[in-house]
Amino acid sequence: MRLNTKLVVIRVIASFLLTACSLTPNNNEKLTSQAEQGNASAQTNLGWMYEKGQDVERNYQEAINWYRQAAEQGYARAQNNLGWMYENGLGVEQDYQEAMKWYRKAAEQGYARAQNNLGWMYEDGLGVEQDYQKAMKWYRQAAEKGYAAAQTNLAWMYDDGLGVEQDYKEAMKWYLKAAEQSDARAQNNLGWMYDDGLGVEQDYQEAVKWYRKAAEQGHATAQTNLGWMYEKGSGVEQDYEEAVKWYRQAAKQGNVIAKNNLGLLYRKGQGVEKGYEEAVKWFLQAAEQGYATAQTNLGFMYHKGQGVEQDYEEALKWYRKAAEQGDAKAQNNLGWMYENSLGVDQDYEEALKWYRKAAKQGHVIAQNNLGKMYENGLGVEGKNKLTAAMWFILASQNSSREGIKDEVVSKLRETMSDNEISKSENKAKTCLSSNYKNCG
Repeated sequence: MRLNTKLVVIRVIASFLLTACSLTPNNNEKLTSQAEQGNASAQTNLGWMYEKGQDVERNYQEAINWYRQAAEQGYARAQNNLGWMYENGLGVEQDYQEAMKWYRKAAEQGYARAQNNLGWMYEDGLGVEQDYQKAMKWYRQAAEKGYAAAQTNLAWMYDDGLGVEQDYKEAMKWYLKAAEQSDARAQNNLGWMYDDGLGVEQDYQEAVKWYRKAAEQGHATAQTNLGWMYEKGSGVEQDYEEAVKWYRQAAKQGNVIAKNNLGLLYRKGQGVEKGYEEAVKWFLQAAEQGYATAQTNLGFMYHKGQGVEQDYEEALKWYRKAAEQGDAKAQNNLGWMYENSLGVDQDYEEALKWYRKAAKQGHVIAQNNLGKMYENGLGVEGKNKLTAAMWFILASQNSSREGIKDEVVSKLRETMSDNEISKSENKAKTCLSSNYKNCG
């Protein structure tokens, strides 16, 4: 699995950058002296040093003190940084409205970082009512100044249709501007656009190029996406070892999809020596972070006793966690556990419930299982061959197996008339056209 992400909107808090070398004691004293004399730039820089613990002991309250002195003089950088401190509760109680106040003061002076931050507050509804159009306004102002983080955020708004009509070409335009400034988020998302052919002709090689640029900057999502391209051989020659390399780098940063994908490669022995215990290790890490797909995979390992002692109750536990997040495979597996009394008392109604949830997501096996429940009158009042046939037909339509629909209809003719089959086919059409809302 790969993914496109916005992640956390980048909000840079200071434009003052110290050199690689630490300040000498004399320079430090000089900066302090300038700050005490009311020099706003020095006050801001000194605040930054206290915030970051650069050449002084970290002290958020002292950072707030110096930022505030400069901010009250109307110094935009300090106003932005003070807003950041309030937004994140550093040295002061978290206060989004106060953060908004200071971001706005700096933004209205044309300070791009603050404009970007203000856009974020409107987008997420922090300290203000959520307003995508106002978010767009502030992102655009910063983006037009060439601020890469804002260009990426503006692109995302077009990409997702937030506050504006969805426009992949416009998203591409702004992602490219930011990507060319080495913004890793933009590079990853640009890769995604080429990968999926959104706003541009699909081009896996170009996708790989941009994923790689972001991945080499340490962007975990891009590392995962690049690993996926190597695993599937999209835009590059298939190379499981290279996939493992990139998944591992992303996994070290806590990326749950990379962890899950590593688990799958260990389970199959692709790019690594096959090892169920190692697979379980990676599935468990991702599952404990709440990733539903990994929870399903971990449940399966307990279900089958691969890499762990077979434990139906533990399998049931992980299937349920994933199923409650809407994972269709987990929902189907949970239904199977209830139907067959694995780790739980047999309960056909509960099995039916979970099969139905998965079936309504188009899960083929669940649709087939649900059909069997109706066919045999399990968890329902009596047998219902028309509804059973409907689910069998839907499963055949969703299956990738060639010729399966004809096989299903042929099988149905053994016990049903052509008129009954026609009724079931009409029920299947109604069910599908209603997006599984009218499947009675």
